[in-house]
Amino acid sequence: MKSFCCLLLLMVLSGGIVRSYAQEPEIMTVRGPLPAAQMGSSLIHEHLLVDFIGAEEITPSRWDRKVVAQRVLPFVEALPAMSIQTLVSCTPAYLGRDPELLLELSERTGVHVLTNTGYYGAVDNKYLPAHAFSSSAETLAAIWTDEWTYGIGKTGIRPGFIKIGVNSGSLSDLHQKLITAAGITHRQTGLTIASHTGPYLPAKQQVDLLKAIGVHPSAFIWVHAQNEPLLENYSLLAEEGVWISLDGIRPSNLEDYLKRLRYLKEQGWLPQVLISHDAGWYRPGEPDGGEFRDFSTISELFLPLLLENGFTQDEVDLLLVKNPARAFSIEKRLLREE
Repeated sequence: MKSFCCLLLLMVLSGGIVRSYAQEPEIMTVRGPLPAAQMGSSLIHEHLLVDFIGAEEITPSRWDRKVVAQRVLPFVEALPAMSIQTLVSCTPAYLGRDPELLLELSERTGVHVLTNTGYYGAVDNKYLPAHAFSSSAETLAAIWTDEWTYGIGKTGIRPGFIKIGVNSGSLSDLHQKLITAAGITHRQTGLTIASHTGPYLPAKQQVDLLKAIGVHPSAFIWVHAQNEPLLENYSLLAEEGVWISLDGIRPSNLEDYLKRLRYLKEQGWLPQVLISHDAGWYRPGEPDGGEFRDFSTISELFLPLLLENGFTQDEVDLLLVKNPARAFSIEKRLLREE
């Protein structure tokens, strides 16, 4: 396969969006670039390790990578039997992101795994490094862009998307800076922005900030959109091109997710919907890494429920195969040509 950086970039203007993409759209996994068409059935919001100690105290010495890999391996090994080929790891920096752990698990199982760049400001900034408070959006974007260009730390492993997080209310100045930095990074790299958000208000505010710097809303994944009570608000952002991510599926809430997907189907928005569990994960400091919630609910319970309630196999493939490939393709999605 040709190196991603050597592929010819094309510019296409359609429907108000300027797209920059490789001849064959690609995603970036921890093992390197992969044609998006080979991503297969995907879980787009999961975790393999998360450490909630906080940015001031976190260090890789808090976990033994070999021990974690052995504990987590069976859950990743189980994915191909459920016809899952790709797992997107949404653990950000300073919350337990470990690209080398992800690489080992990917190599041992054959499952494609994506990691991320970006900073997580939700939970009142507990997981932001000290320099995030004083640095400009441009400085943060330069840090994240460097991870794309050169790899994360000394690993050479490149991120496949941008992960940020904001609080659930109106955006603070600091969180406005985070989304602005993410937008600048997208303009430089073509990496999609996945933002832990929840309700409509901060999602709308983030989209408006991205548009102000020329980034098309289709570069934005509204993470945890299941926390928005008014289904009508999905349409307001879907109309702009936003990805609606319903990513907390578990056995206890299947009917609620069915209701939300029915609405999105009726309104014609399924081509912009993503689903996942937000499951896992190894917890440093807890005995044996704590309880690990597996990744089986969608395959074993939710997909049969969809098919029993009027959804077609083509619509299931849209949610798990076609939409993830489009959402995570490395592509500059701009409002105007540079």
